Amino acid sequence: MAADPGARCIASDNGVAAVATAVAAMSAGAAPVDAAVAGVNLNELDPEDNSVGYGGLPNEDGVVELDAAVMDGPTHRAGAVASIRNIKTPSRVALQVMRRSDHVLLVGEGALRFARAHGFVEESLLTEKSRKLWLYWKETLSATDDWFPPTDDEIARDPVLKRRPTGTIHLSARNAAGDFGCTTTTSGLAFKIPGRVGDSPLIGDGLYLDNAVGSAGGTGRGEASILACGAFAVVERMRAGRSPLDACLDILSRVVDQSRKNGNADGNGRPTFNLSLYALAKDGSYGSASLLAGCKFAVADATGTRLETGGHLFEATAR
Repeated sequence: MAADPGARCIASDNGVAAVATAVAAMSAGAAPVDAAVAGVNLNELDPEDNSVGYGGLPNEDGVVELDAAVMDGPTHRAGAVASIRNIKTPSRVALQVMRRSDHVLLVGEGALRFARAHGFVEESLLTEKSRKLWLYWKETLSATDDWFPPTDDEIARDPVLKRRPTGTIHLSARNAAGDFGCTTTTSGLAFKIPGRVGDSPLIGDGLYLDNAVGSAGGTGRGEASILACGAFAVVERMRAGRSPLDACLDILSRVVDQSRKNGNADGNGRPTFNLSLYALAKDGSYGSASLLAGCKFAVADATGTRLETGGHLFEATAR
């Protein structure tokens, strides 16, 4: 039997600092769910990270709306917020929903009122960079409106504008005792319809865990993960004996079949989007896979912090 790996965390590729922070927090005695939140707070508070929290890219009206969820292994409790505005760390609000209410998900104005009641301070989330990125998107929607785009030497040349970002961070944590906690947090699809909610705050879709089995989550096209109940399905495949990597690949294959039915596949049957899944098992084994090749994920444990390359279904990386 392999030696127990001790505390271990995995996350999406933007979570290198987050997993290191989470492992250190668990080594200092923090519960896995608290450690996971402490890790992703780094991303939520970073104004240069346009995918989550402060500086996240806004909806089509120029307003930043955030989603986040947490889940705790030992108690099998969860908390989540969706479409919350003016709070930099929605993962911390989700933690309060789990611990200070009998609910799982609060949305919109109700989520904001709950946050204010628990001492969270409202702040503008729209940074100058994210405002300019949103404005460029608005100015280039149509050639027949009255909006003129900026000149070529302005921030409109930022590479993020060449695609529609779907940035999110998921983090699953396992402590040395084998208990789990996880969180997923996001600003959602850039320039989305106001009120749009993806998989991130939905328990079973953007994250799920069972303390006897393991933890899973996803990043990428949230609608696809919702339709597949992605994170729950991965955990159930691990329960049936599949390795973390194979469990992720199994569910991505299901997503491919679903995308062919619902009009989100190209003429060759490949999905027109990407989705990545992450899994951490009870024995400490882990894996990640994406629809498209080239995706990496972050890992931290007693051997250090690193990026590893996940599995995939398709070599093509272009839509």
